[in-house]
Amino acid sequence: MYFKGIWNEKFDTSVTKDSDCYLLNGSSVKVPFMTSYKKRYIGDFDGYKVLYLPYNQGKDECQFSMYIFLPDAKDGLSTLVEKLASEFELPEHNLPLIKKVAVGEFKIPRFNISFGIETTNTMKELGVILPFSAGGFTKIVDSSFEGENLYVSNIFHKSFIEVNEEGTEVAKCIHREDFVADHPFLFLIREVSTGTILFAGQVLNPVVG
Repeated sequence: MYFKGIWNEKFDTSVTKDSDCYLLNGSSVKVPFMTSYKKRYIGDFDGYKVLYLPYNQGKDECQFSMYIFLPDAKDGLSTLVEKLASEFELPEHNLPLIKKVAVGEFKIPRFNISFGIETTNTMKELGVILPFSAGGFTKIVDSSFEGENLYVSNIFHKSFIEVNEEGTEVAKCIHREDFVADHPFLFLIREVSTGTILFAGQVLNPVVG
């Protein structure tokens, strides 16, 4: 699976700067941080903040958005994940309500994440057996394959997400909300109208794909 979207409110590449990002082991790495002076959708909750970043809808009826859940504590990711899991189910429409506010210090690391897994055994454990059996696909393929025992040998899942900045937009604000994602956080990419979550991941180190 591959997803790459264009932000509704784009970032200015000229103000992207390297800064320290703190890891769970107490060390830090230098990574490029995107910033913005435009109003952003941010929610401030007990022990964490939520940033909502909508993607440009374009001609598609679907509206995709990213949510970044940032714990207040630099080592608070595991506690945050447990808290969210106990308070609501992520696939539903009850993600925390957030408002568009002026920003103060605002930094998000550029990152890309790729993930691959072989899912054959998992599918079999779920009861999907026929595709892996000899002749499992014989009845649904072209007649030219008649007599061949067609089946699936392996199933591989591959996902990739890249988060970076595109475009320029700047505005001045008076009342400001900080959002500095300089330590591990949780993110989701979600289709807003249906609540379907396409990606969910944890960024522990932005420079490690």
